[in-house]
Amino acid sequence: MTQVMIVDDDELFRSMLEQMVKREGYEVRAVTNGNQALAEIERQRPDLLITDILMPEKDGIELVMELAQRQIKLPIIAISGGRRSISQEFNLESARLMGVTLTLPKPFQREDLRAAITQALSGST
Repeated sequence: MTQVMIVDDDELFRSMLEQMVKREGYEVRAVTNGNQALAEIERQRPDLLITDILMPEKDGIELVMELAQRQIKLPIIAISGGRRSISQEFNLESARLMGVTLTLPKPFQREDLRAAITQALSGST
């Protein structure tokens, strides 16, 4: 079964996202920050990573950069809702420059998530 890792510090959003991905038929592991994600990826590499950008301890950009430094290649979907001082567009463009597979602005529809997962897993961006 295809395994998806979700990284998001917002408990309510992470739980909702986890349920959405499970309903699509994927196995899901969810963590709250980039440090936890790295530890889990070292134990068992997922087929796809979905990560928020703005998080405490290790944010999504730092996570993507560290994966690249460790030469761990996997499809990544970056998601962001932005904050007052940092726009959603800036966060997602930064993620694209770091090499993520796809980006999704929050909020998004289930259909958008389904299409992004399918596209990321198929390797066509």
